[in-house]
Amino acid sequence: MTSHTDPRTTEATTGTAAGDATAAATGAPATGTAAGDVPGNGVGTEGEVPDRSAASLPEPPAANADVASVDDVEEAMRDVVDPELGINVVDLGLVYDIRVDEQNTAVLDMTLTSAACPLTDVIEDQARSALVGGPAGGIVGDIKINWVWMPPWGPEKITEDGREQLRALGFTV
Repeated sequence: MTSHTDPRTTEATTGTAAGDATAAATGAPATGTAAGDVPGNGVGTEGEVPDRSAASLPEPPAANADVASVDDVEEAMRDVVDPELGINVVDLGLVYDIRVDEQNTAVLDMTLTSAACPLTDVIEDQARSALVGGPAGGIVGDIKINWVWMPPWGPEKITEDGREQLRALGFTV
């Protein structure tokens, strides 16, 4: 007969009695273990507490090599050019956020210089070609663009590279 103290209470139980009571209630044969000794409850057989140190935890899953990195998606988006200004959408500050989900779908939060801009289709087509198309099949399986208007775009969102490109075209920024 073993004695066991349940860490969740201050009551001591006797293994055989608790096992017999459980067996009587369920119709199962008595096992001789304490009532608290069930798999997954944090108490090991015969009252031993299992090792829960970091060394005993399983390794986290490795990063999926088939999922594109955010940096790769951002770099590919530099091939998407605003048709009116001739500058890529990243340097213009039109790309607010990039995420790649576990299905290798790029989810882009983007805006335009004006909510009335009729060029969403053109930019979506260019983004799809840059990210999904190409002879190798692209770096992602699909894209989803969320057109967002808050915060509104402004010239302060243009990167320094974008400013240099605009100055080279004769704009004052």
